Amino acid sequence: MANPTSRTRGTGSPGRRTMTAAARAAAKRAGRSARQEDQTPSGRTLLVEPPANGWEDPPEPESPESFEGEPEDGAPVRKAGRSMLTAVLGVILVAALVAAAVLGWQYRQGQQAEQARDEALAAARKAAPVVLSYDYRHLDRDFSRARALLTGHFRDQYGKTTKAVVAPTAAKYHGVVKATVATPAYGGAPAASVVSAAPDRAVVLLFVNQVTQSTQVPEPRLDLNRVRMTLTRTSDGWKVSGVDAL
Repeated sequence: MANPTSRTRGTGSPGRRTMTAAARAAAKRAGRSARQEDQTPSGRTLLVEPPANGWEDPPEPESPESFEGEPEDGAPVRKAGRSMLTAVLGVILVAALVAAAVLGWQYRQGQQAEQARDEALAAARKAAPVVLSYDYRHLDRDFSRARALLTGHFRDQYGKTTKAVVAPTAAKYHGVVKATVATPAYGGAPAASVVSAAPDRAVVLLFVNQVTQSTQVPEPRLDLNRVRMTLTRTSDGWKVSGVDAL
């Protein structure tokens, strides 16, 4: 009777033995695959539960200017921007300085004009009675006092007119003219006001009463006149540079 073991090992064709080997190899590969699935493969996405208190906000990204190693193409753009900003600021600064200078000049002009109004008004009130009065008994003295308050072309014109016309007529008819700046009936300052004023020139309007007496006019005659007097600032103060009867 034959050995069963020997008969079992000895039975089967070569193809059967080959299939058995293939089955064993497949079983080994399946075992390795099962072990690899137990491990987390590289690059596999994991789902993580959020914490109870929630996620903290991520930090704000820094501005591009904070990073070093910017592209070289951005440097000319930034340089041009800075140059433009500098130019604009320079223009604004110059404009501010010019505006300040103009405002300062206007302020000084205003102060000087206001001062001129007061000074010219006082000078006109003082000059009007002297320039518009005379007495045949002392013409030279009266005309000399008047010329001292005049200036420019009007001074020369006054000298020629008084010498050629006023003096001979006053001497012939014993003419006397006395002028005063009118004052209100209830009292107060003389009736004079500034029409316009600048630091070196002013125009003043005065109401002047002139009392005239001569051999041709035995009784004193009162003339109520309005006089526009122009005054100019000189090195010797305010002088009359023009008189117009209105």
